[in-house]
Amino acid sequence: MKVVLLAGGFGTRISEESHLKPKPMIEIGEQPILWHIMKQYSAYGFNEFIICAGYKQHIIKEYFADYFLHTSDITFDFTQGKNDVVVHHNSSEPWKVTVVDTGLNTMTGGRVKRIAPYVGSEPFMLTYGDGVSNVDIGKLLAFHKSHGRLATMTAVNVGQRFGVLDISEEGRINSFREKQNDDGAVINGGFMVLQPEVFDYIEGDSTVFEKAPLERLADEGQLMAYRHEGFWQCMDTQRDHQLLEKLWASGQAPWKVWAD
Repeated sequence: MKVVLLAGGFGTRISEESHLKPKPMIEIGEQPILWHIMKQYSAYGFNEFIICAGYKQHIIKEYFADYFLHTSDITFDFTQGKNDVVVHHNSSEPWKVTVVDTGLNTMTGGRVKRIAPYVGSEPFMLTYGDGVSNVDIGKLLAFHKSHGRLATMTAVNVGQRFGVLDISEEGRINSFREKQNDDGAVINGGFMVLQPEVFDYIEGDSTVFEKAPLERLADEGQLMAYRHEGFWQCMDTQRDHQLLEKLWASGQAPWKVWAD
């Protein structure tokens, strides 16, 4: 199953760093947050990724183009007119990565629509390139398969920063609504599993995936919530970045579910 990562936005709320690079390429512990997300999926056996790039997309492409060199011990031999490269140790990941330029100003739904040819007619996973979690991907997928609806999103409770979800006892998402001051409701944490029919709910580049497509899926009873009570944190601001950096430096980052 392929994993689709949304990584094309401008990241204006963390412009201190995103003016130089796409937000998913901002580093935590000397590796982009995008790498951390991919490592989590890889720990559960998902190693084929489609990255929806846009803003400064060349930086993402260059990162993966040089990834093998950056993670290996290499001798460059220029003696006697040679130009040989000898790889002594290779610690690169078992990943297949497709980076797609989905447009500079394309909305999230439009980006998903554009990568449909790369996904094909199979179910796929989708998440944001700026949030880490210790959600159990295996259990998430099992939950999606169990209910038979078109879409599953991971629901997390992080206070009052975002719009909230109305979820039935069985897990069906009934509607979206704006946050209220006394809310303790759950929000969309990404880490979605989607059937390919979801592409039909997206009109084009101007479609915001979190609006009409998800709202229509909810209205039709086709959107389910996988409740995650563990760690989840987006990197929306510089303060968020500093928090994640501190957790990683402590050696106790909750999202690190892979072995060294």
